[in-house]
Amino acid sequence: MATSAPDSAPTPHPRPGPPDDGPTVTTDVPARLDRLPWSRWHWMIVIGLGTVWILDGLEVTIVGNIAGRLSEPGSGLSISSSQITGLAAALYVTGACVGALFFGWLTDRFGRKKLFMVTLAVYLSATAMTALSFAPWWFFTFRFLTGFGIGGEYAAINSAIDELIPSKYRGRVDLIINGTYWLGAVGGSLLSIVALNTGIFPKDLGWRLTFALGVVLGLVILLVRRHVPESPRWQFIHGQGDEASRLVDDVERRVEAEKGTRLPRAEREITIHQRKSVGFGTIARTVLLVYPRRATLGLSLFIGQAFLYNAITFGFGTILITFFHVGTGSTGYYFAVIAAGNLLGPLVLGRLFDTVGRRVMITSTYLLSGILLFVTAWLFDRGSLSATTLTAWWCVALFFASAGASSAYLTVSEIFPMETRAMAIAFFYAVGTAAGGITGPLVFSDLTSSGKVGDTVLAFCIGAALMCAGGIVAAFLAVDAEQRSLEDIARPLSQADAPDGASAEPPSAATERG
Repeated sequence: MATSAPDSAPTPHPRPGPPDDGPTVTTDVPARLDRLPWSRWHWMIVIGLGTVWILDGLEVTIVGNIAGRLSEPGSGLSISSSQITGLAAALYVTGACVGALFFGWLTDRFGRKKLFMVTLAVYLSATAMTALSFAPWWFFTFRFLTGFGIGGEYAAINSAIDELIPSKYRGRVDLIINGTYWLGAVGGSLLSIVALNTGIFPKDLGWRLTFALGVVLGLVILLVRRHVPESPRWQFIHGQGDEASRLVDDVERRVEAEKGTRLPRAEREITIHQRKSVGFGTIARTVLLVYPRRATLGLSLFIGQAFLYNAITFGFGTILITFFHVGTGSTGYYFAVIAAGNLLGPLVLGRLFDTVGRRVMITSTYLLSGILLFVTAWLFDRGSLSATTLTAWWCVALFFASAGASSAYLTVSEIFPMETRAMAIAFFYAVGTAAGGITGPLVFSDLTSSGKVGDTVLAFCIGAALMCAGGIVAAFLAVDAEQRSLEDIARPLSQADAPDGASAEPPSAATERG
């Protein structure tokens, strides 16, 4: 397997802008965070921040499963199934892309904590208003705003998690947290079964209650999230070095009391020029010119997984109804099985991303899932599948695809400098998701609802081909980031010191292209 150019090439660090917004300080905060053992404090971070993906999974799955019911007379909305899986899905993803970029910029500028509170509040408000929909335009508007909040969550949460979790555990934790999306999908599938049962709820009420439950869960998460701290890494760069040290002091006391032992001394320090903010121009030059190979990697991974998930799975319920005559009230059972396979992928494979390594695992999960989806398309074209066997094949394929898709978020959150992290996540999420998640639902909703086998086979093959392409790119360009400090993987733009032989130096643009 080919390898990328070494990330430790001893080239001068490019200075995109003046670093002297504030004083120069020396800190050991990153090393102190990375050498912490796993503790109850880390569990609080995971629960407070990671559980939001459950809400995203709940949202997307519910809309896919209730599409048939919303289009029926008496639902309270005059809307078609294709509008829900096509236009409404595209608006949700569009909102997520815009929200990621908008809130990603604010996250890098004003901090992780402020923004992950604001974005959750946006989500809660928009979801509550979706439940009150009385006309298609209202439903479409608040689907966009719900996505707007969720997109902001991706940027704020992933940057905070990676900066707070020790390097030894960062890969598996990030994958598992992103994989909890599918726990929400399981819940959304099962919830839709109950909500669509007209023996329990009227046609115009059950689907509204599914959105209301999302609000209730979000409020619970909001209560837990109040206790999650600001990222010390963000604080010491943005002129809050004393606050960062006090925060880490407090965490160390908690961990030592829990473990009953003294922590070893942190050996490494870095010197940085504190600054208030980083402009869009600096971020763009850093991501695209200093790290072009990494930018290519990020785009490939995001486009592949976005086409697969945002395009094809949006229409899964329609495929079951159209080709296998599954009732609208029963599609949730099948999707729950697929969601369970997706959930197991990161849980089972996550540890390997920290031990076997990023390159091998990203490449293999993308290629395996793509190949399995090609096989599914071939069997579907032959008429060899039933609703049950199609679901079984998808369950296995997406077991690998889910781990690979989660690794896309992990990758772009750790391979770019600290000052650009949230915006880098937002950029790759927005571009990749816009390509696969906006175009995909609009195109594939027609393919999967046309009733023609060939159209649905084409939808499967497009998703499979792009997943395989992402795996091939990862084989050449993936960064061996396992168990390495974030500051070693990509040197902060504000860093002033450069120890001899340190791997913190970024590769030059020429080396990256080579």
